[in-house]
Amino acid sequence: MFLRIFASTKGGTSYADILGLARHAEACGFDGFFRPDHYLPLGGPPDHTPTDVWTTVAGLARDTTRIRLGSLMSAATFRSPGALAVVVSQVDEMSAGRVELGLGTGWYEAEHAAFGIPLPPVGERFERLAEQLAIVTGLWTAPDRFDHAGKHYTLTGAPALHTTQRPHPPVIVGGKGPRRTPRLAARYADEYNVQFASPADTKELFNRLDAESAKQGRTVRRSVCVSVACGRDAATVERRAAILRPPVRAAASGAYGSVDEVVDYLGQFAALGAERAYLRIADLADLDHLDLIAGEVMPQVAG
Repeated sequence: MFLRIFASTKGGTSYADILGLARHAEACGFDGFFRPDHYLPLGGPPDHTPTDVWTTVAGLARDTTRIRLGSLMSAATFRSPGALAVVVSQVDEMSAGRVELGLGTGWYEAEHAAFGIPLPPVGERFERLAEQLAIVTGLWTAPDRFDHAGKHYTLTGAPALHTTQRPHPPVIVGGKGPRRTPRLAARYADEYNVQFASPADTKELFNRLDAESAKQGRTVRRSVCVSVACGRDAATVERRAAILRPPVRAAASGAYGSVDEVVDYLGQFAALGAERAYLRIADLADLDHLDLIAGEVMPQVAG
């Protein structure tokens, strides 16, 4: 299992702080560094100007050298699919082929209201997500020009977008929806990510992915996203758990506890076929946390 960092703070943060953590993650040997796509913190007022995930990843593309970069997940409500495909293809070139696109429906009502972004009903959001996935992957794989005539988007004579990675940057679809999400992942994604679910629930979702993938005749990589609070003593574990929102204080809700407990928890997902684990870190200044995970957890879970 490869370990990636998912840097998801409770409030806003600066690019300098994000870059500091990304560079440290790279130096520690983590496989990837990913950011959420939110303009407001999940609870409470922002403590810094909000960041845009693709502006941030573009900066990281030039300011790091090895680590893979991406979104988990970009909101389909935030950007038109044609423009998103252009942005990601350009950042792919800027990173020398290290970018991945996680794409989801969008859901956080408060940030949509705050910035005047329409938030359609959930059924329409899934319709739009399906079209966005078709358009983004279509633009990246078309030999010359690409057309799309859908319910929500129409593209006429769009030029094909040639990316550094071939056939295109990996696409990640994820969530805990039991039907539509595995179906979309099986059709369009290179990777299916289950976020903040127990091993038992993850097993059920992976089984649904298998059934949908068989219909499509495709194989999709599996991954999980988990909150992590690891420490050498109970006080450190509790301090790191309290920063997360919601707090992680039980094995059923995240990788919580000593090195051995975190290794055991991640091992349950590895046994289900998860090839990658995105570890949610909320304190960007806590570099010792990354050092501990890289030094003592990573060697025991790496495939």
